[in-house]
Amino acid sequence: MIYLHKILPLLVMPLMVLFLSIFLGTYFKKKKVIYSSLILFYIISTPFFADNFFKVVEGQYNKLQIEKISEVDAIVVLGGSLRINELKSNYNIEWGDADRFFGGLKLYKEKKSKQIVFTGGKMPYNLTKLSEGDVLKKYAIEYGINADDIYVTKEALNTFEESKAVHELLGENKSIILVTSAFHMKRAKKIFQQMGFNVITYKVDYKTPPTVKVNFINFIPSAISLYKTEIGFREILGRLYYNLLL
Repeated sequence: MIYLHKILPLLVMPLMVLFLSIFLGTYFKKKKVIYSSLILFYIISTPFFADNFFKVVEGQYNKLQIEKISEVDAIVVLGGSLRINELKSNYNIEWGDADRFFGGLKLYKEKKSKQIVFTGGKMPYNLTKLSEGDVLKKYAIEYGINADDIYVTKEALNTFEESKAVHELLGENKSIILVTSAFHMKRAKKIFQQMGFNVITYKVDYKTPPTVKVNFINFIPSAISLYKTEIGFREILGRLYYNLLL
């Protein structure tokens, strides 16, 4: 089930749809289908479209002031910050989104909770002996966090499993500050609320600026913009999936 959840969206991603449309347009000799597909592909590959589309996915740009946040039972930092590369008995770390980690540490140091929880996140197609939580706990200790205040959940392969693992660790009716990327927060908040948590959100890792400026460069397509569009589209599919599941 986990693999289907991760792989099936790839079949409806813009790039796959483009290839399919061109193939069908060529096979059935429908030039309008081919041209329309290329025009649409151009549009979604521009920074102008990608940034505005992603801004809708992320929601309002709102960096919550820490001093206005109430104290809670635990700070929960979701996985997705890094990739673990194992080489026999050794491993090295590739950071993707350090904002989640440092956001959680900042909340802890501002005394918003006496507990900080890292989830035991793993990618189902790249399983390693160590989880993200194991690695982040080690880094947190190096940054001066008391080891006794750091908790790591059992392994989890997606956001729903993370919520279950945190629930098993913390128990019923707990208040948490949930730390994750802005584009992922809407889905994550709903899942954790369904699990019974009282959730305060702390968005990090905004991928769009507060205001998207319009200039000539914004209409030149790029691989980065296409990637951003696909991340946003995948997140919307994830929300639809959990709306049906929950």
